[in-house]
Amino acid sequence: MARIVAEREAFMQAVPLPMLHVGPDMRIGVANARALALLGPQAVGRHFGLSLRQPALVAAIETVMQGGEKQNLRCNLSPGAHEVVYDVTVGPTPGGGALCSFFDVTEQELISQLRRDFVANVSHELRTPLTALLGFIETLQGPAKNDEVARERFLGIMAREAERMRRLVRDLLSLSRVESQERMRPEGLVDLSGLLASVLTTLRPMAEQAGVALELTGGEVPVKLRADADQLTQVFHNLVENAVKYGTPGKLVTVSIGREAPFPGAPSGAVSVAVRDRGEGIEAQHLPRLTERFYRVDTHRSREKGGTGLGLAIVKHIINRHRGRLRIESEKGQGSTFTVVLPLG
Repeated sequence: MARIVAEREAFMQAVPLPMLHVGPDMRIGVANARALALLGPQAVGRHFGLSLRQPALVAAIETVMQGGEKQNLRCNLSPGAHEVVYDVTVGPTPGGGALCSFFDVTEQELISQLRRDFVANVSHELRTPLTALLGFIETLQGPAKNDEVARERFLGIMAREAERMRRLVRDLLSLSRVESQERMRPEGLVDLSGLLASVLTTLRPMAEQAGVALELTGGEVPVKLRADADQLTQVFHNLVENAVKYGTPGKLVTVSIGREAPFPGAPSGAVSVAVRDRGEGIEAQHLPRLTERFYRVDTHRSREKGGTGLGLAIVKHIINRHRGRLRIESEKGQGSTFTVVLPLG
């Protein structure tokens, strides 16, 4: 019997999944290292119901112990601070007892949930302008057919709603493209100082119209780094445009180039670009979620400004592709600073 237990334990230790065996005495007789990490070292020798507290899992083991067929189920366990989702297989073993194996499907569950949320958000974002367009078309075909003043007003609204859908589709395509390239580090060589000067030149007319001044500091000398010029242009265009839109008229938006100490992934040090506005600022509870898709601090204001809720998500993925970091600092009434840190070398 001892030899059988030893062989079973050696087999289970070689399996790269949490695995345990419940003996005929209803106690956990053998558990590999991964199962002990999941349930705790005290699990062996205890009644399985004391360590496996999921009712569905306990019921599956009892069914197998009573001569039932193999059971497959999904359950949530919390071995640490975060809940983990497992596909669990419970099967009978010769001589009695049940063998349980746990396959971690947390990532698949998360991806599925993200996909469901993404589809729901896209549907919601498109439904509003589409409903407006259909309503105005129906009105122009009916009651307002011969009303020239109403027709001009409705056509203006329809044009804005159509432009909103165009921006959304553009950003969705951009996000998809960026995500597909995220694991491929850029190979091009870019002068960051020149790129930022070009971005500010492009956005200066919009800033002047909004009554906001743009300033670049630290860009006196070239700063060379491996990067995708088009994607970095997109990052800083987005950040500076946001700073102008949500800044305060008559105030300054500052873009500052600096240096950062080495960190994992950037042994030669890094360069930082801080985009600071003097706007209303953002409350602290919103900061961790700003790069989520479709997350907006003020939905109505964001839509009025032409935002799709995808800009900072695109920024985050581009920075990830460049092995960089994004820091967001803000205080209500004091403005916001978005800092992009990119490895040198």
